[in-house]
Amino acid sequence: MGIFEAIIYGVVQGVAEFLPISSSGHLALAQNFFGTSGTEDLFTFNILLHFGTLVAVFVMYAADVWKLIKSVFSLIARPFNGRLKEPLNGGEKLFLILCIACLPLVPAALLSDKVEALSDVSWAIGVLLLINGCMLFVSDRLSRNSETVEQSKLRRGLYIGLFQLFGVLPGISRSGSTITGGLFNNLDRKEALRFSFLLSIPAILGANLLELLELKGDLFAAVGAPACLAGMAAAAISGIFAIKILNYFAVKKNFSAFAVYCFIVGTAAIIGDLFIK
Repeated sequence: MGIFEAIIYGVVQGVAEFLPISSSGHLALAQNFFGTSGTEDLFTFNILLHFGTLVAVFVMYAADVWKLIKSVFSLIARPFNGRLKEPLNGGEKLFLILCIACLPLVPAALLSDKVEALSDVSWAIGVLLLINGCMLFVSDRLSRNSETVEQSKLRRGLYIGLFQLFGVLPGISRSGSTITGGLFNNLDRKEALRFSFLLSIPAILGANLLELLELKGDLFAAVGAPACLAGMAAAAISGIFAIKILNYFAVKKNFSAFAVYCFIVGTAAIIGDLFIK
């Protein structure tokens, strides 16, 4: 794979991972277009691109990530410093809600092999993109609330996490589904966005580390280290811009532009696969 092609994949991954338009769907469509889908080489490369997008989250939400790290140690220390019965502080509650929201990822991991087959079927991805667009229109019309994650009840983490199950499908946005889940559970729009991005850390790490452990041999052997590094860098940089863009739209309280985009791309994928091929 050439560096230019790797950068294209990286930009697609970085932008689509955080904008609610489905990174897996767009990456699969791009690879189907180039005729490189379904290979072990691309499977490894896709995992590395996901790690690139994690860099964007760490950069944009560094303060929250540091708060979560400190909360792990403060929760462990509670039985030893007499704070076992004290109310949770904001960071501790955020950490526990994130942990609870990750529970639905366990059954999602069991479905990954079945879902992977959809990535080679462009018209199926197109249908799922249309469904994703409908979901975004619904999220625009949900009630506007002002609750923060730290003010939420712990069980709401599970409710929001269940929406992640939809995000395992190529064409359904993980960020879009969790943002919608947050809005359904009374979170403010920017808070739903923040929680979705923080939730992407364990979601991306967990799913891709497991897959990485199953791979054998040199990760860079087929694609090449320069192309892999270029793709990861492109994913990280474009991911930062995507997070900034989505925060802007969250303030404007309007995701309709992304819904229309999903309708256009989804329709094009269906027409191209069924009628033009």
